[in-house]
Amino acid sequence: MAVRGPLAAYASDATRSRGRLYPEAPSPTRSEFQRDRDRIIHCTAFRRLAHKTQVFVPLDGDHFRTRLTHTIEVGQIARALARALRLDEDLAEAVALAHDLGHTPFGHAGEGALEACMAPYGGFDHNAQALRVVTLLERRYARYDGLDLTWETLEGIAKHNGPLVGRDAGREHPLPHAEEPAGATSRRPLSRYIAEFDSIFPLDLSTFAGIEAQAAAQADDIAYIGHDIDDGLRAELFSLDDIARTPFIAGVLAHIRDEHPGLERGRVIHELVRRVITAFVEDSIGESLRRLARVAPASAEEARGAGEALVGLSPPMAEAERDIKRFLFENMYRHEKILGVWERARDAISRLFPAFFERPELMPAEWAAQAAALQGAERAVIVADYIAGMTDRYALGEVKRVFGG
Repeated sequence: MAVRGPLAAYASDATRSRGRLYPEAPSPTRSEFQRDRDRIIHCTAFRRLAHKTQVFVPLDGDHFRTRLTHTIEVGQIARALARALRLDEDLAEAVALAHDLGHTPFGHAGEGALEACMAPYGGFDHNAQALRVVTLLERRYARYDGLDLTWETLEGIAKHNGPLVGRDAGREHPLPHAEEPAGATSRRPLSRYIAEFDSIFPLDLSTFAGIEAQAAAQADDIAYIGHDIDDGLRAELFSLDDIARTPFIAGVLAHIRDEHPGLERGRVIHELVRRVITAFVEDSIGESLRRLARVAPASAEEARGAGEALVGLSPPMAEAERDIKRFLFENMYRHEKILGVWERARDAISRLFPAFFERPELMPAEWAAQAAALQGAERAVIVADYIAGMTDRYALGEVKRVFGG
């Protein structure tokens, strides 16, 4: 699968993109989707991911995943899926690299705290925040705010979990929120910002995203499973014997021990993680090709209108995935060591939000000026933008600066 033929009929064609909100002349050296990927990599929000928590607070260790290392892993898997399915790899990678740009500091704990603070003001959702980052909050270019990404990349960011309105809206995302029980279904109302942006630059919110974006979403799922197993084992939150209670993992470990008896623990962990990722990637390729053959979309538009996700896992592997998520929820996300850190993270954001809302002058000048001129929900959105953009270290520094100690 290292060498592929021409793009499939259902792939997105960079030469036929629906374009950008602010039209630009074509690049003589890069496709439109390559330009998107490069703009994402060079933006400020992307660099901040290096200092934002995945599950562990980075200050607790140098080798645990951050949002940035997670994002790089998602991008690699997205390209692998796109190559095998004969999709546009650059578009799949662009969506993968942008999918977490809206995440708060302190991972899911921070997001939960900011959601609670924003509940009276329309709520907070990291996918909508990612769209806000790339269309408004990045202020780098002379002619416009945002990164002016193509329609296809913006669609993939907005519809990361599937359609946002209509019959299919609110379907279960392949990986539930780390603080929700495995299998929980998130049915959030449509974000006000997405609705407003859609009125200016319609994103077809009632359809599934293009197949490249679906590949990026599946890659996100696979990367999560692999690296959370790795980080959880290395942090000794659970043991190899513990996770072997899930039948799929038990089978993988049995093969490793049969082939390499007496292998040291560190190498067993690496073998386990690489084999788990490989198994899910290969299954997703096979299952997605079966779905594509059955539906036979003749274009990217037909793929969007298929009424179902065309990238996914086979039923046996989907069940294995649910088993692993259930185990991680019970033994990692709810581990007392993690919950203790998350509680302190929640406290930090829960204190910063009302302080900045009541006294905008506590924020840096550019943010203070925006917030002071507004009231109610409009001011709350500015405060949320400021907090969501913080790294873990910066947020802790702000707590110390504002409250002392």
